[in-house]
Amino acid sequence: MTQQQPTPEAPQVTVRGEGRLEVDPELARIGVSVRARGTDRSSVLAALTSRNAEAIALVKSYGEAVAKLETGALSVSPEPTRHGRGERVRGYQGWVHLSAELTDFTALGELVTRLADLEWTRVDGPWWALRPDSPAYAEARRQAVREAVRRAREYAEALGSSLVALLELSDTGIGQGAPAPMGGMRMAFAAESVEAPAPMELEPQRQTVTAEVAARFTMVPPAL
Repeated sequence: MTQQQPTPEAPQVTVRGEGRLEVDPELARIGVSVRARGTDRSSVLAALTSRNAEAIALVKSYGEAVAKLETGALSVSPEPTRHGRGERVRGYQGWVHLSAELTDFTALGELVTRLADLEWTRVDGPWWALRPDSPAYAEARRQAVREAVRRAREYAEALGSSLVALLELSDTGIGQGAPAPMGGMRMAFAAESVEAPAPMELEPQRQTVTAEVAARFTMVPPAL
């Protein structure tokens, strides 16, 4: 479709509208790495399998608070000797990475503490986020449109004119503020204490949602 060109009889104004919201997160994601190491391949595999099953069972025990649990990368590899000739193996190491997504933040502090208290287990996170279909995105878009209309009217009024019709409205960007790299915590305990550690208190990080539109309007010809 050919874009309508402005004329003295139908002048146009083009503006941008921005929407910005700060809202509470709806999701918390954590990463769990379970490791095993030893001189015998079979014992390393057995320990890794056992620790992985223990971590999975612990996460699943929180029921509906956990929206998603997935197994990511897995690795089992030999460790070559540092000295000497030939292909000699001095031991084996393995690890499994899990990722979990929680919607109930009241259980989060207890879960990450209990996971970190498992033997040879590391916890990364939490990383806070919104659901893909969060109402916050729609509200940011509406805010951006209202801002575009307000700006266009202000420009028209500054010329002693008024808006006539909307010619074009385009979405130029919407997004969510991402956490800084490595922004989550890391925890790893030796699991040697007799008493379980107290649950860690975690404060959800508010999320910034932005939207931007470009709008083009026709105006009543101003009397200049």
